[in-house]
Amino acid sequence: MSPDGSKLIDMSGATTHTVPPDLLDKPDPADQTAGVAAAGRQRETHMGFARTLATIAFILALPVTIITTNVRLLANAPVVYGYSFDRYNAEDATGLSRADLNAAARALRQYFNNDEKTFYHTVTEGGLPGPVFNARETRHMEDVKQLIVWVNRLQELSVVFVLAYVVAFFLWARDGEIRQLATQSLIGLALGAVAVGAFAAGTAFGFDATSTRFHEVFFSNDFWLLDPDKDHLIQMFPEAFWRDVTLIFAAMCALEAALIGAFAGIYLMGTRRERRRLTESIDVNASHTQAA
Repeated sequence: MSPDGSKLIDMSGATTHTVPPDLLDKPDPADQTAGVAAAGRQRETHMGFARTLATIAFILALPVTIITTNVRLLANAPVVYGYSFDRYNAEDATGLSRADLNAAARALRQYFNNDEKTFYHTVTEGGLPGPVFNARETRHMEDVKQLIVWVNRLQELSVVFVLAYVVAFFLWARDGEIRQLATQSLIGLALGAVAVGAFAAGTAFGFDATSTRFHEVFFSNDFWLLDPDKDHLIQMFPEAFWRDVTLIFAAMCALEAALIGAFAGIYLMGTRRERRRLTESIDVNASHTQAA
C-alpha cells in the first residue's frame, strides 16, 4: 500500500493498482447493519409510545364526547326550557307571562352561543318593562356562560379526536386491530359509566349536597346562591328541575353508551367465534398433514 493509502503494489513491484480512497474508507457492512437496526428499534419505540398515548387519549375522549355532547344538546333544546316552565309553573312563580318566559329562554340559548359577555333581556312585569334578571343573577349567568363555552370547546375537540382515531383505525388497521378498538371503546364507556353513575346517584339520593359541591367546584363565587322568593332565575329553573335534568342527562348517556357498547360487544363475540373456527381449521389441516 502506498503511503497515501490509494495504491496497492504487488510483491514483484511490476504492477501498481490504483484503489479509490472512498472504497478504502467505506465502513464495515456489519456496523451499518447494526446502526440501521438501532435506528429501527428507536423508531419503533417512539411509534409505540405515540400509539400508547393515542390509545389513552381515545379511552378518555370517548366518554368526554358523550358527556359534553349531551350537555350541549340539553342546554340548547327548547323542550328542556318548556319542561321547566310547565312542570314547575314558572308563570305563577315569576309573575311573568308565558310569552315573556319563552322569549327569555330563547334569549338565553342565543346568549350561550354568541360573543356577548353579559346577558340582558327585558320583560314586562307589573305593567312595566325591566330586565328579567337582577345584577346578581346576571353575574352568575356570566359564570355559567364561561363554563358552557369551555364545555363546547371540549366537546368539539373530543369529537374531532374520536372520529380521527376511529377513521385511522379503519384505514390503517391490520388484522385483529379492530378488536383492539372495540376493547378500548368498552374501557372508555366503563370509565364514563362510573363517572356519570356516581353523579346521578348523588343527585338521586343527595341532591342538595351534590349540587352544592358542583357549584363550589365550578364557580369561584357565591352568586349561584339565589333567593327563590324574588330571583327569577331560580324561579324559572328551580332546584327540582335541575334534579330532573341531571337524571335525564344520565339516562341519555347510559342509552348512548349501551348502543356503542352493544356494537363493540357484538363485534368482539362475532370475531372471537371466527378466530376459533379458523384455529380449529388450522389444527385439523395440520393433523391431516402429519398423518400423510
